Amino acid sequence: MSNVVILGGGYGGLTVVHELLEDIPSDVRVTLVDRMPFGSLKTEFYSLAAGTASELEIRVAFPSHPQLDIVYGNVENVDLERKLVVFGSEERDPLPFDSLVIALGCTDNYHSIPGAAEFSVGVQSLSATRRTYQMLNDIRPYGQVSIVGGGLSGVEVASELRESRPDLNIRILDRSSVLSAFPGRLQHFVSSWFNEHHVELRKQIQIARLEDGVIYNGGEEIRTDATVWTAGIQPVELVQRMTFAKDKQGRLIVNEFHELPDARGVFVIGDCSSQPYSPSGQLAQAQGSQVAQVLLARWQGKEPRLSRIRLKGTLGSLGRKSGFGLMGSTPIMGRVPRLLKSGVLWKSRRHFG
Repeated sequence: MSNVVILGGGYGGLTVVHELLEDIPSDVRVTLVDRMPFGSLKTEFYSLAAGTASELEIRVAFPSHPQLDIVYGNVENVDLERKLVVFGSEERDPLPFDSLVIALGCTDNYHSIPGAAEFSVGVQSLSATRRTYQMLNDIRPYGQVSIVGGGLSGVEVASELRESRPDLNIRILDRSSVLSAFPGRLQHFVSSWFNEHHVELRKQIQIARLEDGVIYNGGEEIRTDATVWTAGIQPVELVQRMTFAKDKQGRLIVNEFHELPDARGVFVIGDCSSQPYSPSGQLAQAQGSQVAQVLLARWQGKEPRLSRIRLKGTLGSLGRKSGFGLMGSTPIMGRVPRLLKSGVLWKSRRHFG
């Protein structure tokens, strides 16, 4: 019996599970490990944080199959020499594996800024997003929300919150401009949308530290009732502790099979894996599909053959009626990209659910 253990029930981990179960040999057992009893659509966490979607809307059920076990717990360590997944001391016995898929996602990167972890909330996990929802929706009328980071997550949190709480004062703080990684035409469209909807945009911000209710831009005090941190991500702590080769972002370097070069049978996908693309749910799914192909081929005694990953583009929303995106190098703006994103969300719910 061969044991495949998959750590993390996000986009990448669930894709591995679903595709393995479609054609699984009779002598293989799959175990999915997650902290929660259901999956969730992380690309929709911004709407949960703002209160425009309920948690039930973004949950997805884990699959059921005679050869699938689901284990709930916090992974404390991975012993690659003994091939064991180690849990918290009071949770359960170590879990043995023959093949391992690490798909644990990411956590906020605070860039060593004092007070950032203590005095801000985020949207990088379901539990963090729950806390963010509680804080944002408890703010008094006409209170001030500051969103640190003008990338995709910051833009979507700000636009959804504007729709949910038109009474609030909302600002985005960034070192550069909003969506600086995107083409200028698209940046201008999004900035114009925020101006029309009374969201303050401040650039050239250099945050020195955070205190309760205060963001320090150098010596300037920026007062706030709540701070949402969307200014960068890093792999989860377990991956940070691993001593294998990593890139500048701390992500593990893998070979063409998404496998650690010095640990055959240990695969790393999603936000923990070094790739020539920005992290995304779409990328994690593509990697998960290829890892399933590799495992199925090896069980059949074949050499895996993988094609180059090709991503379809990037989509973002501006509330319910507008959006933006990149299809290749072509910017798209307005209602069409918002409809496309709604279609992608529907497809994800249908696929994973």
